[in-house]
Amino acid sequence: MSVDNPDVIDIVTTVGATGEVVLVITDHLRWSDENHLDVLQAKINSYLAYIESGQLAATYPNAKPGVSVRIEVACKYRPSHEGLRFLKLARGAVQAAGWGFSWDLPQRKQTERDAASDPAG
Repeated sequence: MSVDNPDVIDIVTTVGATGEVVLVITDHLRWSDENHLDVLQAKINSYLAYIESGQLAATYPNAKPGVSVRIEVACKYRPSHEGLRFLKLARGAVQAAGWGFSWDLPQRKQTERDAASDPAG
């Protein structure tokens, strides 16, 4: 299970407090890898197809219609400037499709989404 296998959904979890369903992409690649962005884009597209085809809802009862769904990229390494730009563009595209998107940075306990709302972050 990892970013370089677009045919596998790495992790599906539910946020207990909100019921939000989170599909996690486990990204172990270094951002200096020249194929990283293409590999990550393919994985994100695969996740979107899984959600939009109804497979997520059919496989996971917690993902019933009306429940918030988010794709999260769990990064092993901190994104480069280009990688961060890509993640922000991906977030815009995924949100435009009606789903949430975030990324989890290494060496930090909070996600990018939480850090953005933290004035000290």
